[in-house]
Amino acid sequence: MASRGGFPAPQMNPSLSHMTVGHVTTMRMPGMPQPPSGYPRSMSSTPQYHQRSGMPPSRVGGPMGSMGGQMPGPSYGGGGLPMRPGMGHPGMDVSRKRFLHQQHQQQQEALGGLRRGAKRRKMADKVLPQRIRDLVPESQAYMDLLAFERKLDQTIARKRMEIQEAIKKPIMQKRKLRIYISNTYTPSKPEGEESEKVSSWELRVEGKLLEEPGKQKKKFSSFFKSLVIELDKELYGPDNHLVEWHRMPTTQETDGFQVKRPGDVNVKCTLLLMLDHQPPQYKLDPRLARLLGVHTQTRANIMQALWLYIKNNKLQDGHEKEFINCNRYFRQIFGCPRMKFSEIPMKLAGLLHHPDPIIINHIISVDPTDQKKTACYDIDVEVDDPLKTQMNSFLSSTTNQQEIAALEMKIHETIEYINTLKTERDFMLSFSNNPQDFIKDWLKSQCRDLKLMTDVTGNPEEERKTEFYQAPWVPEAVGRYVYSKVQQRRQELEQVLGIRLT
Repeated sequence: MASRGGFPAPQMNPSLSHMTVGHVTTMRMPGMPQPPSGYPRSMSSTPQYHQRSGMPPSRVGGPMGSMGGQMPGPSYGGGGLPMRPGMGHPGMDVSRKRFLHQQHQQQQEALGGLRRGAKRRKMADKVLPQRIRDLVPESQAYMDLLAFERKLDQTIARKRMEIQEAIKKPIMQKRKLRIYISNTYTPSKPEGEESEKVSSWELRVEGKLLEEPGKQKKKFSSFFKSLVIELDKELYGPDNHLVEWHRMPTTQETDGFQVKRPGDVNVKCTLLLMLDHQPPQYKLDPRLARLLGVHTQTRANIMQALWLYIKNNKLQDGHEKEFINCNRYFRQIFGCPRMKFSEIPMKLAGLLHHPDPIIINHIISVDPTDQKKTACYDIDVEVDDPLKTQMNSFLSSTTNQQEIAALEMKIHETIEYINTLKTERDFMLSFSNNPQDFIKDWLKSQCRDLKLMTDVTGNPEEERKTEFYQAPWVPEAVGRYVYSKVQQRRQELEQVLGIRLT
């Protein structure tokens, strides 16, 4: 291929996706969308600007002179001397400012991306362009999977929010707690033998959950707030007939309770077990319990049942919504014909009582022939639903999220690689259809990129010829250049000698 102006023609290699002309390595394809004016093109290597010999280093981008100050004498645009051909205004032009501004923004975004790490890609980055779908009809199956994935992500996000709302409330389930009550009897021995001198008995109270699925079993004492064993008052007196245990903040859980007392006759005892409800439960006043159909429940459930009764019986005032018009049942219970919603908790506090304890009557047998000394009782207790643990583990688990993120990154890389292959195909296809016009358009685009990146405002092709330097403006330019060098040398000498030359 013939060269223009003495430049050697570039060697074309169809196996390469980049072409090299001179010192600039970049690529622009005809028919592809072009970046806007002033937008920095992508380059595989940093462009180097080769200065012509004999020209000042500050010739481009501002007034001559190493210090950037205004030189004496007429400017290029003033006086009788003509303006240098192709020379713009000494100040920075608008396109140059725009280019520097966009380049600065791009550098800041790149630094921000490095600090943030791997940024999550958008859904649009995984969509195949229409031109690729037209070339490969089978890619429609991928688009269908993408649409299904979008619906699945929305469903999972909605379910995750529902789980987050559900775990805020206590999730309990009823289980059977089996209580074992047994006793042993130790008779007295004659004197001289190493044994008990007085007959005694020992009462044991133990228990466990039936069909406990978890590996970590709960202690028996963790189900109760207090335990009171009341012995026969006639046998042990008014000061020694009660055995009490109450939960304290420092209480350590245990698997059972033991009581040992002297005695050789059967003893009647009563066990009072107070369950430890979480959240706390209360027993309603009998009149309000019959009205609401609730006997023992949490405060929140009692308030909800009360509101449903008010709503169903239309007791809320039609004009003043914050008031309740009491019917004859409410007037008997609360003792007022009208009250505010804000007064309900205060009035309800006097109608809430501690739940009834579980009462078990037992006989401590000291008869050695009585083989049936262990009694079993089943009571209902509330324990945390295992589903709540699974919900918490699902919300806190990051294993699946990391795996999904890795697969998404792999999809993005594959889509980028497909787009790159499509770009190379368009490049080669445009060149094979019309090589001559393709090379001309490509050289024009390269020339525009070269001017933009090196900030060359003149015409390099004309500046290569000697006639360009015989123009009338050359003597003034040479004078300004020599004057700037003299001033630069003068300032250096003043700094070295420490005096001011006049």
